[in-house]
Amino acid sequence: MTGAARTASRAGLVSCGICELLLRPADKAAPGYCPRCGAELAKRRHHSIQYTWALVIAAAICYIPANLLPVMTTNTLGSSDSDTILGGVVFLYTSGSWPLALVVLIASVMVPLGKLVALTYLLITVQRGLPGSSRDRTRLYRMVGLIGRWSMLDVFVDTFTVALIQLQPLMSVQPAPGVVFFAAVVVLTMLAAESFDPRLIWDAETRREKRYG
Repeated sequence: MTGAARTASRAGLVSCGICELLLRPADKAAPGYCPRCGAELAKRRHHSIQYTWALVIAAAICYIPANLLPVMTTNTLGSSDSDTILGGVVFLYTSGSWPLALVVLIASVMVPLGKLVALTYLLITVQRGLPGSSRDRTRLYRMVGLIGRWSMLDVFVDTFTVALIQLQPLMSVQPAPGVVFFAAVVVLTMLAAESFDPRLIWDAETRREKRYG
């Protein structure tokens, strides 16, 4: 065990899942409650991997119609146009608003996909005990939580557009079904990131060290 990473679990410490207070419980079998926020303490979140897998798979399923179905329908005199997320990116780019097109592309397409890939990678590495830097994987998990708050940008843009462009009967903008699926992707990935216990990353390293000496 020479050179093994010193973790809270090896030191007999437990961290609160709510306020992240690190403390030494009186009873390891029943850690009790956090003295700061009152939340129930647990060495690891129960069924964290199973819940996270379920949420990631559900988000991946919703990601397909979120990008294929229109997110906004524009009604003008005698015509009606529906735009998908990628269609809106192309329209913004061709109309000269390439910075906004880039923002929407990153926030609405690349960020949700990146979160799905990152969470899938973390789940597989934890379950399989694959070699790699636990610190880098922990940083990746924190990054997933950090960038998740920007995932609703496209929905906000659509909402503001719908609210502002209501010149009935000349012109009106309405949200389309794609917005519902996109919002579902954002919510599901956020829940998946919350349900995943990052301490499992270090547990996998501990198991790997015991297996290979």
